[in-house]
Formats: sequence, C-alpha cells, structure tokens
Amino acid sequence: SAQAAEQAITLKVEGMTCASCPYIVRQTLASVDGVVAVDVSFDDKIAVVTFDDSKTGAVALTEATAAMGFPSQVSPSTQ
Repeated sequence: SAQAAEQAITLKVEGMTCASCPYIVRQTLASVDGVVAVDVSFDDKIAVVTFDDSKTGAVALTEATAAMGFPSQVSPSTQ
C-alpha cells in the first residue's frame, strides 16, 4: 500500500487586492481536510500549502480558493 506523505505546493493566487485577502485565502486553504500549513504572500500573490497527500491534493486546494473568489493554479515550479 502507498504511504501517505506531506507535500508542499505553491499556488499562484489571483484577486488578492487588499490586506484582508491573504487572511481569507489562508483560512480557506487551512479549512481543507489534510492541510498541515499555509503561508500566503500578498506581495508575491502566492500561497505555499503543505498537505497530507492521502487526504487532499492540488485540485481540492484550487477549487477551495476559487469558491471564495480567488482563482488559483499550481505554480509550474512545484508540479
């Protein structure tokens, strides 16, 4: 059987225009089951997400941000 592992990916997040946006993005990603840590950079418009890959993945993370009005995509350097 496959072992679960923590993975970290960088998401490019669109729509962060104010000081509250990174907080909303962080809380949204942190609420996804399996997410261990989230670091959001307003200046760089990215979120670095560490997660348990047996519980969630990039699709669930990008869907979560999009549902809150912040479309995101995996940065090519972390695919």
